[in-house]
Amino acid sequence: MPTPELPPPQSSLPEAASRFGAYVLAAAARACDVKAATGGPPPTPSLPAPPATSAPAPSPPPGTPAAGVPAPGAGLERILRGPSGLGTAGLRLSLREEPPTPSAPPAHTTEGTPVPGLYHHPVPEPDPVRVEEVSRRIKSWALDEVSLYPEDWEEQFDGFSVGRYMVGCHPDAPTVDHLMVATRLMVAENAVDDCYCEDHGGSPIGLGERLLLAHTALDPLHTTEEYQPQWAESLHVDAPRRAYRSAMDHFVRAASPSQADRLRHDMARLHMGYLAEAAWAQLDHVPQVWEYLAMRQFNNFRPCPTITDTVGGYELPADLHAQPAMQRVIALAGNATTIVNDLYSYTKELASPGRHLNLPVVIAEREGLSDRDAYLKSVEVHNDLMHDFEAEAAALAAACPVPNVQRFLRGVAAWVDGNHNWHQSNTYRYSLPDFW
Repeated sequence: MPTPELPPPQSSLPEAASRFGAYVLAAAARACDVKAATGGPPPTPSLPAPPATSAPAPSPPPGTPAAGVPAPGAGLERILRGPSGLGTAGLRLSLREEPPTPSAPPAHTTEGTPVPGLYHHPVPEPDPVRVEEVSRRIKSWALDEVSLYPEDWEEQFDGFSVGRYMVGCHPDAPTVDHLMVATRLMVAENAVDDCYCEDHGGSPIGLGERLLLAHTALDPLHTTEEYQPQWAESLHVDAPRRAYRSAMDHFVRAASPSQADRLRHDMARLHMGYLAEAAWAQLDHVPQVWEYLAMRQFNNFRPCPTITDTVGGYELPADLHAQPAMQRVIALAGNATTIVNDLYSYTKELASPGRHLNLPVVIAEREGLSDRDAYLKSVEVHNDLMHDFEAEAAALAAACPVPNVQRFLRGVAAWVDGNHNWHQSNTYRYSLPDFW
């Protein structure tokens, strides 16, 4: 008798929304309303409004489970309650601490010139009070906690303007503590890139070993009692590993286990992208354009927008985060923001020793275009990615009207806009080529 075949998986976004959305909406009704619980949505010029739909069904009376949906279990209650444990008292759905109350809308005073023709959205200036505090704290962490850089690197560290970067990318962060979760990770990731891959001692030779051992600071080694102390000691041998270990320790105290595992996965993606680029460098090989874009989908900013819910003090449930439509939105956001980096860092990389691969360089080499035409075509590639990101995000927002999904999409869009604003305004690091 033949073995009966299992039916194919039936998971879909609306079904996931029905499972997770019902308890979120019911909880919001019991707790007054989501806006009051979260402090209101951040401005998101990148995310178009979803098309009009029929009026939603009225919310059930407080305490009444949605029809056909079981009452939330302990796991769902934990998500609604937020992270728990040492140092996480403030990481729940709550009002911002001492929110700024400007008397007039903030002015758009960003310095620097945007890449001509680049599709982007201007954003308000990041809150200067928060920028100053995050900048102070991150420098103290870098110097006092992880001994990240020698004294002669201080100007470069300050010129990176990471406080302005992270405040601009996470406008819905409830507190400075939440912002610091993202800021430490950003600085640690750049330390690994600079010291392992780039011009502060980096090399493609032996990169795989260095990345693997550094990754154990994010995804800890589970070994025997005899060898555990040697691994633990190895996490302090260089600045990148010290930074990874400390940044991840802070992150897991703010995140749920699912959010922490999500970040580990995205960091593994990042490291795989580093290795592909290193292999091409060792071979002195220029990939095809599509191959370069494939590498850039891994070696990109994805770990940063994917933690927007942790930094916002809430959680997008794992089942919703894993939906193909959500994964496509996150991937497009990461790809578009990374091409922004290629465009703004173009002249900086040309002035550095050796050949640096970026999209304009690869297009010029593989498609036989002039430097100018290859750069302008790269702008078009970015714009296509941005339009696809916005269309997919709007479709997902319309298909899944769950508060955490809506807020997560707004957070990713805010990160996309903040990332461009930082690149445009960071005239210490970047300048544009003379192509216009």
